Amino acid sequence: MSIWDDLIPESDKEWFARSHHGGLSGAGTCPALLVVDVTDDFVDPRYPLVAGSMGRQVVAAIRPLLEQARQIQIPVVYTVAQVPVLPVVRGRRKGTAPSAEGNRIVADLEPLEAEPVIAKPKPSAFFATPLASWLIFWGVDTVIVTGLVTSGCIRATVVDAYSHNFRVLLPVECVGDRSEVSHKVNLFDMHMKYADVLSVADVMQSLASVAR
Repeated sequence: MSIWDDLIPESDKEWFARSHHGGLSGAGTCPALLVVDVTDDFVDPRYPLVAGSMGRQVVAAIRPLLEQARQIQIPVVYTVAQVPVLPVVRGRRKGTAPSAEGNRIVADLEPLEAEPVIAKPKPSAFFATPLASWLIFWGVDTVIVTGLVTSGCIRATVVDAYSHNFRVLLPVECVGDRSEVSHKVNLFDMHMKYADVLSVADVMQSLASVAR
């Protein structure tokens, strides 16, 4: 049973199945872990951008995956928002902007000194950043995308990763959103088109077979 089964109409599922959408692309042999915007802004309820009750759950789910990634020594990259953002950079985006105070990675997932942190000006971790160049340099063929929020920066990053011809794994427990509806609909849509939406246990099992 998938997380979206209670929300997506059977007619939609049948259409995608007939058109051969939603199958698994599979992982490659050289993965990297991307931790997108898991900052106090999105996790701490003191801030208006908080991803509801999902924020802390996502942090807890990412932690063992992060530890495994470090153990097998695959690249780990973090993102935060670019703050402050000039109006010309922010553009016409709606909603509250990230804060300077809350724009720090949560303590439970603090980066190691060798793990780069990208300050991104837009939702995607790829847009106007060196991420794609770094992944190519490292020989990465698969990006494991985690973080917040599903319908925003996660979706934008997944689409751009796909557009750069990377395989994309999306561990369902490791992403979250303010809206349960947006969360489920976007996971469904990304699984149909751009990524393999899997349990974190399945992703960790896939990583266990990676030899570096």
